[in-house]
Amino acid sequence: MFTSNPFAELSATISPGVMQAYVVIMALLVVGGTLFDVIHKGSATYFFKNWRSGRENAEKEVGAGQKMSIAVQTAVVDVMASGEFCTTNRRIAHLLGMYGFVAYVLASAVLVFNYANPGAETPAIWTALWYIGALMICVGGYWFWFFIRVDVAAEGHSPFRLVRADLFIVSLVLSATFGLLWAWAQAAGSAGSVVMLILYLIATTVLFAGVPWSKFSHMFFKPAAAFEKRMSKADGSAGNLPTQTRDDPEQQKRHSMELLVDAPMDMGLGIKREAPRHY
Repeated sequence: MFTSNPFAELSATISPGVMQAYVVIMALLVVGGTLFDVIHKGSATYFFKNWRSGRENAEKEVGAGQKMSIAVQTAVVDVMASGEFCTTNRRIAHLLGMYGFVAYVLASAVLVFNYANPGAETPAIWTALWYIGALMICVGGYWFWFFIRVDVAAEGHSPFRLVRADLFIVSLVLSATFGLLWAWAQAAGSAGSVVMLILYLIATTVLFAGVPWSKFSHMFFKPAAAFEKRMSKADGSAGNLPTQTRDDPEQQKRHSMELLVDAPMDMGLGIKREAPRHY
């Protein structure tokens, strides 16, 4: 099974052109959905307005070299290593899902556009990457869904409770799950492969068509937001939020206070905080 290209076998009944058209349509849905999300929610307007406000409140100039260093740190720590997550389990689950999704989508595109022909000799690396990516999504996704999700782990809700915010993770995990089941059923010659294929297409279509109503587009916004956050720390604007106060006479006068004490930005919510359980 893990060496079999499911799209090559499928091409015996469905034209490779149809499969390729489907992939293109899914890509267009992502682009269109992301643009709609940006316009409808005003995300870009808010981001650039906040960016300009931060630059106006900057206490010092950030040089080109430091900007490059911040960009590299953002790419390596915040994007590639998911450094924004404060717990190891949540970070690992997210990394499994993220890299699994990248491998899954990339391998799907390569297999459909280059090797979706009857009897096609598919390089083992691409077939393995498709299966490994789907399995990584399932491991990270189900682990998150049943054991890490805050409304389950902290608030005690049922893991089967669904809200609109769950659209992305649910459709992603189901797409990978039904994809694997379809590939297995097809390789085994099972009549159930048709049912699994239909469920696979439905879940995948919901995943890519549901961008305006899911968190899918966040993957494009988060790197920019992480870079802005690091820049605000470097130039002193701190995202226009209050920072540590100082025992300074002028500052005391401005705030009409007799004494100012340090107020850390984490406000006591650091590593000493205990995780809530079913509050």
